[in-house]
Amino acid sequence: MCLAIPGKIVEIDKNKEHGIVDYGDSTKRKVNITLVEVKIGDYVLVHAGFAIQVLDEKDAKETLDLFREMLSYSEEI
Repeated sequence: MCLAIPGKIVEIDKNKEHGIVDYGDSTKRKVNITLVEVKIGDYVLVHAGFAIQVLDEKDAKETLDLFREMLSYSEEI
C-alpha cells in the first residue's frame, strides 16, 4: 500500500529543488519539490520524499485530522 501524507511548506531552498514540510506536532522533513509548483504556505501531499500534489488548506487539515484520529485509536488498542 502507498501512503501520501499532507504537510505545509514552511521553507524553500534557493535552488527551488527542496523544501521543508511541516506535518504538525513539531515534525518537519526535507522533501523534493521539483514535481510541483509551490510557495511557502502551500500544502502538499508527500510520498517517498517527493511533493506530488498541491492541496487546498481545508482538505490538507481534514486529512491530517483523520491521521491523528487513526493514531489515537491505535494507541487505545
